[in-house]
Amino acid sequence: MTLEAGDPALLIDSKGRHFLLNLESGRVFQYHEGMVPHSDLIGREDGSWIESSTGAHLLLLRPRLADFVLKMKRSAQVVYPKDLGPILVYADIGPGMTVLEAGTGSGALTLGLSRAVGPTGKLISVEVRDDHAAHARKAVERWYGEIPANVELRVGDVADEVAGSAPDRIVLDLPEPWHVLDVAAEHQPGGGVFCSYLPTVPQVQALVERARQSGAFAEIEVKEFLFRDWNVSGRSVRPEHNMIGHTGFLVFMRKTAPRP
Repeated sequence: MTLEAGDPALLIDSKGRHFLLNLESGRVFQYHEGMVPHSDLIGREDGSWIESSTGAHLLLLRPRLADFVLKMKRSAQVVYPKDLGPILVYADIGPGMTVLEAGTGSGALTLGLSRAVGPTGKLISVEVRDDHAAHARKAVERWYGEIPANVELRVGDVADEVAGSAPDRIVLDLPEPWHVLDVAAEHQPGGGVFCSYLPTVPQVQALVERARQSGAFAEIEVKEFLFRDWNVSGRSVRPEHNMIGHTGFLVFMRKTAPRP
């Protein structure tokens, strides 16, 4: 598949450094080993090798979502790929579903959720801050080229959106997600998944206690995912010295009928 003007592109140099850019006619990519006009990249096949003005070689790839999230500009802390994947799996998000997200933040989780629900599904992403909402809109447009038809970006309080959308899944990256529990208990369909990303133990404790007190949620799970790369070089096979440890806790629960 060829890369066209407006597409995101990833250039990787001989030392494995990654450079994320959006292809625009007339622009030039410059780095420590020369320059490459965007016109030399537009129309090239994904996986091509590119030569800079100094003769250095770069690998041209269409970025994966993980590449884009790690290199994207951000206005707020992003949900990293190591947590984004488990959210999609354990919240069981798939094509055709209606998902309500808050807050939109820098838009990283928005991209994963919107792709998971597919063109037949719907993602409503709510952000309380105008500046974060504007930044996230640019990130979504940069990845897709436009705001997809299955994505609605709204500014406001997520609790006000639950009743109108009756979402199959609720995914929250908020400091006090327990404020959404009561309205979710009233309007989320039975069996729906409520998911929350939280950085600290007291936040997790408060959410789980409130969920149990409500009597409207079951199968409450708290998970933490750690991530470690491995280095394979000949007979030397070992884990990298550094690993990604704690970023946040993931809390999953299922909406049920009132507990008898």
